[in-house]
Amino acid sequence: MNTTRQGKISYLQPDWAADFPVVAGFTTRHGGVSRAPFNSLNLGTNTADLEAHAEANRAAMARAFDLPPHLLLTVRQVHGTGILAVNEPNFDLSHFLRVESDAIITNQSGIMAGVLVADCFPVVLYDPDGPAAGVVHAGWKGAAAGLIGQTVQAMQDLFGSRPDRLRAAIGPGIGAHSYEVDRPVRDAFREGSGQWERIASETRLGHWQLDLRLSCLLQLEKAGIARNSVDIVDECTCCHKEKFFSHRRDNGRTGRQMGFVLLP
Repeated sequence: MNTTRQGKISYLQPDWAADFPVVAGFTTRHGGVSRAPFNSLNLGTNTADLEAHAEANRAAMARAFDLPPHLLLTVRQVHGTGILAVNEPNFDLSHFLRVESDAIITNQSGIMAGVLVADCFPVVLYDPDGPAAGVVHAGWKGAAAGLIGQTVQAMQDLFGSRPDRLRAAIGPGIGAHSYEVDRPVRDAFREGSGQWERIASETRLGHWQLDLRLSCLLQLEKAGIARNSVDIVDECTCCHKEKFFSHRRDNGRTGRQMGFVLLP
């Protein structure tokens, strides 16, 4: 994973992105206009930041990649299993802000699809044969429900994407050492995507450290994506205040970074 700059925007780029006609990555908190504690590139409009600042940051993000702001596509994330598919030209994507979904897939060029995070994991998917792409917001609820695998399946069903040809990247999120959960979370994983014994370690009675990053990786592998086709950001959002927003570290008063993908 390489740190790349596009205009004022600093982002982490998967190694494989340099080999294909695609733009993909994960923003840091630098390069925007928001003031503390949302400084500076807060891309989330559902925070306590000034709406004008968040909109200015989103516009700067789009223009850094030579896009008009209305072609930056995000949705209303609700920690569910909804997948938005964009498979035809759209001239204004702003209305999708009201659509409840936690993953986006598309085969349309010129659209930057993004998910907003501040401890949850952003996952980027890319099919060089389609071409097609996807982004997934993987918090514990989405991970427990198997949203990543469902998104890969949706790309296969709608776009003919072969999992063994896909490239993937897992962006920055909260590390297991900073993420303690309780029995309802354990039960959700056991009833859903599973792998609990591999992704959690008990710290005290009824409490576990949960490795969401590993859960994302295992789900990608289960979906048929080869391990050597997956890039991973190892940094913990909670530990790196200078670089990332973190909901848990900042008690909810923080901004949002973005995992994004763009088919040029």
